[in-house]
Amino acid sequence: MGIVWTIIIGFIAGVVAKFIMPGSNEPAGFVLTTILGIIGAFVATYLGQSLGWYAPGQGAGLIGAVVGAIVVLVVWGAINGRNRAV
Repeated sequence: MGIVWTIIIGFIAGVVAKFIMPGSNEPAGFVLTTILGIIGAFVATYLGQSLGWYAPGQGAGLIGAVVGAIVVLVVWGAINGRNRAV
């Protein structure tokens, strides 16, 4: 159930992160927004466990997943912006 919960929270986090940081160079669409949020949730879970904020079996909550999704958006924008300049 942990993976399913991470996917559900990740989807919600992706939608919230796209609402907070709209832009023209971010991925668009239902599937990419879902993937963005899921990756953000996994990033937040990994970083939270590494820093000792979460227990080894505990996942990130909604706020952590949104922050993780925003981090993924910033990295996406940096990589995508660098590729467009070439």
